Amino acid sequence: MAQMLGEGAPAADIAATRHAYGLDAPLGEQYIRYWKGVLHGDLGKSIRFNQSVTKLLEQRYPYTVMLTFASLFVAILLAFPAGVYSAQHPNRWTDRAISVVSLFGLSFPNIALGPILIIIFSIKMGWLPVSGAGGIEYVVLPAITMGGSMAAILTRMVRTSMLEELNQDYIRTARAKGLPERTVVYRHALRNAMIPVLTVLGLQFGALLAGAIVTEKIFSWPGIGRLTVDAISNRDYYLVQGCILAIGLTYVAVNFLTDVAYSVANPRIRQ
Repeated sequence: MAQMLGEGAPAADIAATRHAYGLDAPLGEQYIRYWKGVLHGDLGKSIRFNQSVTKLLEQRYPYTVMLTFASLFVAILLAFPAGVYSAQHPNRWTDRAISVVSLFGLSFPNIALGPILIIIFSIKMGWLPVSGAGGIEYVVLPAITMGGSMAAILTRMVRTSMLEELNQDYIRTARAKGLPERTVVYRHALRNAMIPVLTVLGLQFGALLAGAIVTEKIFSWPGIGRLTVDAISNRDYYLVQGCILAIGLTYVAVNFLTDVAYSVANPRIRQ
């Protein structure tokens, strides 16, 4: 689009391109026309790729969802054991060490962590591919890059929620009845501590979609994030709108599913 509508292009070509894609119409008319198309499943046509935006999103969206769920899996795998262990052993050196590591992970941006992982595990050790998409080995580094910061947030949230629940009367009653500590912690305390954790999970899922824009560009991952960056660079307006709309709708859907998950975690909410 920059070459088609930017500097250096003949004025006649610019005018013809703008007219062909309806970009010479008044903004109000463009807005109404766009939403009419959205209601009919037509998100416009990409100028750079010369194909339907809907078709491009259908091709790229599964890659972003795959990466997001892989990152979520990494975050949960790291955060829940660490957060529960910290809550069971408060103020010990292990608790402080986990807090320091989680703070470090929270402060480390994806744009720095991604290249470091590439240098260590791809270039130096040669264990994993540098970029692209393919088998499961291609998703490992991007998932760790995105899941690391989310794991740091989740660890602190799980620890805080578990500490609050472990000091409740019903936990002391369960222990007084002679229930195994594992049952007390994981069946009773953790389940009741899940409500604030689920809230953070839902919000962070949307943040992962936004964070995928940087991570996908670093690892050349063919998802919506990379597509959005390319669309912005090329001033491909219909494609930018389509990508943002897809991310926004996914965010809304995830928040709805989070509300549904509340009733599963705590049956009292159903009433």
